[in-house]
Amino acid sequence: MSGVLVIVNPEAGRGRARREWDEVRRKLQAAGIAFDALLTTRRHEAMEIAEKESHARDCIVAAGGDGTVHEVVNGLMRAGGKAAFGLISLGSGDDFEKLLSPGNAIERLKSRNPRLFDVGRIACGGATRYFANGMDIGFGAHGAANVARVPRFLTGFGAYLGALFLTMVRYPKLNIELGVDDGPPERLATTMTAAMNGTTFGGSFRVCPDAKPDDGLLDLLVVDAIGRLSILQLVPKILRGAHAGDPRLRMARARRVAIDSAEPLLVEADGEVVFEDARRLEIDLLPGALRVRG
Repeated sequence: MSGVLVIVNPEAGRGRARREWDEVRRKLQAAGIAFDALLTTRRHEAMEIAEKESHARDCIVAAGGDGTVHEVVNGLMRAGGKAAFGLISLGSGDDFEKLLSPGNAIERLKSRNPRLFDVGRIACGGATRYFANGMDIGFGAHGAANVARVPRFLTGFGAYLGALFLTMVRYPKLNIELGVDDGPPERLATTMTAAMNGTTFGGSFRVCPDAKPDDGLLDLLVVDAIGRLSILQLVPKILRGAHAGDPRLRMARARRVAIDSAEPLLVEADGEVVFEDARRLEIDLLPGALRVRG
């Protein structure tokens, strides 16, 4: 078997994928793209399908949001990254789509000259998870967990804004030891520490606006342990990508990052909570590991 497999997460975008999939399918057929489609019914199923089908397909397409991207990319990496990756964005934030070439998804899928994207890797307690866009601990991770608590009538950026305000009620200030490349570990207190392959998370928060998914480097954002007023002051800056140089944070680039904590850490990657009680994280980048039609 060859060709294109589309993995559809009907729950993506708070049901957006279910509502729009029939129209997307008709457009794919009208464009002459030969494809099979599978709809997922549970969490992690997209990861399992992508891993199983990777060796038999030319391209595996995630039809959903960033969580679906995360699962499909993890499946491809577990299988050795044989198939190309494609995306039909049907989510709420759609951060990964912002890294792709301008144009519509169907035109990108027809491309036979895939781009090579880096893939982030997190090792934690013997387990490994990959990320396409970015990961973080602290405020962003708790915000990702809180998205599920936001009323379902809030969609898109509204859902992430709702999660932000829920997180403001209670968020961690973490004491960690941070190691960057071959430098000595540094003890610090942080509200959020992120390692990004892409530029945004939460749909509109431009945490690392100069990041590039194919430069072989992680972009880091480390925010000091700050109070609610400072967070509210920083949010508009981060939305504009104008926070570089603010004394309450720092930005850097690295190939490897290590994070140690005496207290358990909640960890998100691509908007998904991937670890709930991490004590040590080893984060690095696999240059050019993902062939992307886009």
